[in-house]
Amino acid sequence: MSAQIEENLANLGITLPEAAAPAANYVPFVKTGNHVYISGQLPMNADGIQFKGKLGQDFTASEGAEAARLCAINLIAQMKAATKDLEKVARVVKLVGFVNSTADFGDQPAVINGASNLMVEVFGEKGRHARSAVSAAALPFGVAVEIEAIIEITD
Repeated sequence: MSAQIEENLANLGITLPEAAAPAANYVPFVKTGNHVYISGQLPMNADGIQFKGKLGQDFTASEGAEAARLCAINLIAQMKAATKDLEKVARVVKLVGFVNSTADFGDQPAVINGASNLMVEVFGEKGRHARSAVSAAALPFGVAVEIEAIIEITD
């Protein structure tokens, strides 16, 4: 059972959605050895895709952080699908965040903090990770943020 992690999620008021199915010819995650590589997750909830547009034009950095947090919730849903038990997450190793932003927007790190902060809130020290926060001219379906992850798991 995912006692501590599930309790952390509940305390944050988060109910994990079903892990999203791929939108093209790829798999949502790949387990190899003691690592799981999770495909990019979008800011989606039960109402569908959220946060369509560009940072620096349609959204502020704080709104972008909300989009990144939603991506992180979907990453955690994929972690659960991959492990069946979130207590098997030994470490969030790396997040790679893509921010659909204007050429003059420079707060990509502040945007991706929305995901990074949630990983630490949910997983504690195991949620601290390496990270990239990269600007993109466009993202799938016009979303503002997409984030992928690498996690280490135990048996």
